[in-house]
Parts: sequence; structure tokens; C-alpha cells
Amino acid sequence: MTAPALIALAHGSRDPRSAATINALTELVACMRPDLRVETAFLDLAEPSFDQAVDRLVAEGHQEIVVVPLLLSEAYHARVDVPAAIEAAVKRHDGIQVHATRVLGMESAFFNVLDKRLREALSKNRVRELDALVLAGAGSSDPIANAAISRAARAWGAHHKLPTIAAFASSVPPAAGEAVRQHRADGRRHIAVGMLFLAPGVLPDRVAELALEAGAVAVAEPLGADVEVARVILARYAVGAVDLVPLDALFA
Repeated sequence: MTAPALIALAHGSRDPRSAATINALTELVACMRPDLRVETAFLDLAEPSFDQAVDRLVAEGHQEIVVVPLLLSEAYHARVDVPAAIEAAVKRHDGIQVHATRVLGMESAFFNVLDKRLREALSKNRVRELDALVLAGAGSSDPIANAAISRAARAWGAHHKLPTIAAFASSVPPAAGEAVRQHRADGRRHIAVGMLFLAPGVLPDRVAELALEAGAVAVAEPLGADVEVARVILARYAVGAVDLVPLDALFA
């Protein structure tokens, strides 16, 4: 029996660096599982759209599709946009099954990637001493999504035994610059910023600009196309593929 196809569904951005990073990540997933049919899709602002990706897979004969939302929080896009896109696709194609997995969220493995990006930024800027961290995420009108970023900041800071403030690129304070200034007001001068974003774009650029203006000594790049992220995508896919199998088939 052919394994379900995988759509790695990202939010999308007008910034070409974002799509390039997501495509590189999807290619990494495909290389790790050459037996799977893997497609990239975007909810908005970039192509292929989700509809285009589904149409392509259906034209190839795929009737079962697992969608892994490449989102780091359970905010509006995960709760509203993804289910709506899937519902529309199923209505357009009789007989197909499309199942969305949990979002990527903030897996423990991602802290390894955060650390890798931080080391790269410190090396690039020749920084050898840190006394504080900021962890910046997108920010949302959903307080639960923001709380997840705050928890990640506390966990990251505890791991490094450094005071760490969560910052947000939109919707809620503090912004990255405010977070850096909070640390400086407490007497800290060697402050680095980690990025809880999957790919480059307008929001990560804004975080970097504000943080550096406020006196940060280094700003890390987003998580990017990393094998740790690809493994989480495949783990989500594995659960989603099982969820597509009818219960009577599982216990036959």
C-alpha cells in the first residue's frame, strides 16, 4: 500500500528568502524519506498554494494526504486557516482523505537548533561573553500562543543559566528592543537574541533591527532548514499517517 503523501504547509511570505528556506527544509525531509511523495505549500503570499499542491497530488493519483503545518504555535492560522483550507480541498476532490497533524510547536529538539544559531551569531560577531538572552517569537492575539513562547524562553534561559526575556515581533509587548533595554536597565551589557522563527522574513528582520539598535551584541538567525526540524516534521507525519488508517484495519 502506498504511503500517504506529505504536504509541508507554511504560512508564506513575500520575502523570497522565506520560500527558499521552506523549500530547502522540504527537500531535506524528502531526502530523509525518499519513499514519500513530499510537497511544499503556502497558506498565503507564496506559491504553490495549498490548493495547487493538493491538485498536483490528486492528479498523480494520491488519495491520502497528511498535512504538517510548519507553524511554531497553535494560533489563528493553525486553528482557522489550516482546517478551512483542508475542508475546501476535500469538497473539491471526491474520495480523498486529508489529515492535518499538530503544528511543529516548540519541540525540545529545537533548543539544539536555537543553540546552534546562537553559536553561529556569537562567532560571527566575535562575542565571547553573555550575561542575558532574549528569545523572540512572532507574537499573536492568542494569549495561549504567546504563553508558549514565554515558556520556551524560560526553558532556554534555565538551560544556559542566564536571565531570559521573551519578546514578540507583533501584537503584544515587549518588542525585542524593549526586552534588550530591560536587561540593560538591570546592568547587563552582553545580551544576545535568539529567533523563534522558522525562516527569514519581515518580522525576523524587524526583531534584529530593534535588538541591535537597543544594544544587543548578537542576533541569531531563524531555525532554518535543519535536520532537527526535518525530523520533527517526519515525526508529525508518522502520527498523521497512522490516524488515516481505519481502526478496523489497525486491529485486523
